[in-house]
Amino acid sequence: MRGRKTEVYEQLIIYIQEHQADFYRIAASYLKNPEDAMDAVQNAVCKALEKYKTIRQPEFLKTWFYRILVNECQMMLRNRKKEVLTDEEDTWDIPSTEGVFSEEDYQLYQEVMLLPEKLKTVILLRFYEDMALKEIADITETNLSTVKTRLYQALKILKIQIEGDFL
Repeated sequence: MRGRKTEVYEQLIIYIQEHQADFYRIAASYLKNPEDAMDAVQNAVCKALEKYKTIRQPEFLKTWFYRILVNECQMMLRNRKKEVLTDEEDTWDIPSTEGVFSEEDYQLYQEVMLLPEKLKTVILLRFYEDMALKEIADITETNLSTVKTRLYQALKILKIQIEGDFL
C-alpha cells in the first residue's frame, strides 16, 4: 500500500502537468514578460515539489499551488523594482493575446494590468482563472470580506476607466 505522501506527490505531478498553460498565463499576466513568466512557473513548481509534504489537505492542492505561484510572481516584481532598468528593458509588452481576445476584451485586459497589485490579483484569479472568492482569500491569505472589497474596488476602477475610454 502506498503512503499518503506518495499519493499527494503523484497528484501534484498530475496537477502541474495538466495546468501548465494556466500557470504560465497567470504568471505572464503579472510579470508582462514571457521569460520571467516561465522562470516564475519553474520556480513555483520546484518549490511545490520540494514542499509537497507540507500539504495538510490534498483537496486544497490548487489553492496551495496558486499561493506559491502568486507569491513567486510578487517576489519577482519586488526584486525587479530594486533593479535599475535600462530604456530597452523598460519597454516590456503585455503577453501576446492575438486570436485569444476580441478588441474590447483586450482593452479590458490592458486596463486590468494597470490596476494596483492587490486588486489585479483578485480580478485575475476571479475572472481569468475562474476561482471562487473563498479560494482567492486562501491564496492571498486575506479574509473573504477583504477579497470582496478588493473585487468591488477593482470593478469600480475598471468601470470608470472603460467608460472614460468610450467618451
